[in-house]
Amino acid sequence: MAKAASSLTFSTSLPKLCRPFSISITQPPQVSLNSKKLSCSISSAFKISRRTVTTTKASSMASSGITTVDQNNRKVVDVFVTEEELAVSLAKYTADLSDKFAKERGSFTVVVSGGSLIKSLRNLVEAPYVDSIDWSKWHVFWVDERVVPKDHPDSNYKLAFDGFLSKVPIPSGNVYAINDALSAEGAADDYETCLKHLVHTGVINKSSVSGFPKFDLMLVGMGPDGHVASLFPGHPLLKENQKWVTHITDSPKPPPGRITFTFPVINSSSYIALVVCGAGKASVVQTALGKSQNSDVFPVQMVSPEGELKWFLDKDAASKL
Repeated sequence: MAKAASSLTFSTSLPKLCRPFSISITQPPQVSLNSKKLSCSISSAFKISRRTVTTTKASSMASSGITTVDQNNRKVVDVFVTEEELAVSLAKYTADLSDKFAKERGSFTVVVSGGSLIKSLRNLVEAPYVDSIDWSKWHVFWVDERVVPKDHPDSNYKLAFDGFLSKVPIPSGNVYAINDALSAEGAADDYETCLKHLVHTGVINKSSVSGFPKFDLMLVGMGPDGHVASLFPGHPLLKENQKWVTHITDSPKPPPGRITFTFPVINSSSYIALVVCGAGKASVVQTALGKSQNSDVFPVQMVSPEGELKWFLDKDAASKL
């Protein structure tokens, strides 16, 4: 197996502008328990696969292996008792898609976010995946990034490099970080130019529906306020529908300067894994997926890919469903 890159390098095969470095469910399923057996009352649009249930909370979906499938919107919701079970399932899901796209396209374009998402990818750097995945086919991007040096504690690149990229043999020229020497606006424009080059050369697919880049898999998290990428509640960037990558200088959480993919790019994806853990996010999950009196529309509810959306929830995040 090739040794993972341990330092940052630049590729000369791309333009200087590319600087590579090492749904809303209206009829939610109702789940209840009766003498340790799971009984479900669901709309005709859903199917539920049932497995052993290890909780006695009758009104909750927070049970082992509860899966709901919205066939109309290609939306899947998986709930796991522990974050460890979630991470195991996420690794297999990612590895299976890696194999699929590597065989079909000869490459696998993966977009990651920051936050706790990287920790949930930890099983990919262990057996069997670290040896079985064809890492040479991976091309890695960021759905958003803080405009700080790459060795800064706030850098999503540093988070991913330390916890994931430095432990797998993805070619350094296939890892696309922002140019942090530029302003937020300049870094966003530079990143979009990079993406356009990679679409032109066939590394990234182009959506025949939207005309925006079509990434194979986006692995993203969600903030306690329902934000995804650096698209925050009530912000004008939620309505951006022309740019592929845009910038923000007034982020409600530090640091203020960031770049972010826009929703047309996010929603052109083939697959999106939305990974959410923790009780602090349960209210937003309830609004997005369950019955709630909250009339607010969170950015996470705007995630609606051309392909499949799969929610990975631990029992705490799903505790109000």
